[in-house]
Amino acid sequence: MQEFIPGIAVAFVAAFLLGSIPFGLVISKLFYKTDIRKHGSGNIGTTNAIRTMGKKGGFAVFLLDFGKGLLSGFLALWIGGLSLHLRGHELGLGDLFGVLRPFGLGPIGDGSLFSVQLTETLLAFAILGCVLGHIFSPWLKFRGGKGIAVAIGCLFVAIGVVGAVLELLIFTSLVLITRYVSVGSIASAAACPFFGLLYYWGNWPAILCLTILGCAVVWAHRQNIKRLIAGNESRVGSKKKAESGEKK
Repeated sequence: MQEFIPGIAVAFVAAFLLGSIPFGLVISKLFYKTDIRKHGSGNIGTTNAIRTMGKKGGFAVFLLDFGKGLLSGFLALWIGGLSLHLRGHELGLGDLFGVLRPFGLGPIGDGSLFSVQLTETLLAFAILGCVLGHIFSPWLKFRGGKGIAVAIGCLFVAIGVVGAVLELLIFTSLVLITRYVSVGSIASAAACPFFGLLYYWGNWPAILCLTILGCAVVWAHRQNIKRLIAGNESRVGSKKKAESGEKK
């Protein structure tokens, strides 16, 4: 595995840069001639995009953030396939695109334990990089969004459709029950380490990546947690505006 560390590092950095693209800010400035950071909570993510730009603008931001999460996973698989090819492994299109299955992932390469662990490690580091890039965007002085849409996109590739849908069910069910978007977001982020254990059992670097990912998303919601404790967090459908001083 040590010989693939450079490839893993490249996947992490590339995914970080991809994740750092602040689509919420780009959409608000290009199409709405405003700065999303100056409205509502000041966050660049989907929830504040809906408040600031309406459903169409918010949906566009969600799709783009979700899409960069997906793309980070595919990017990691491509880098993994290229790394194997450079080391003398002959790969076909099936190795690069056949990894996505309805109920999970298959490995790049020959299906050996090594290729399975390589695939898992590449994906885990890439999705971590993408989410961290979104939360700590260097283009916004290392501020950014809260990472939920990006993380869900990442998980569709990293743990497969079933795992990602279960994460979505955690999110949506808690939002519907509590009417707090933040509660669903925090709970789904807190579940990431457990999905890491379920899907990556035995691959401790990959499990650690998903644990850090979940902790980073919870940390990004620290102001929401304070407001939940204080009892003044905005509910879905509430006309109460989010505090303008919320950290991004």
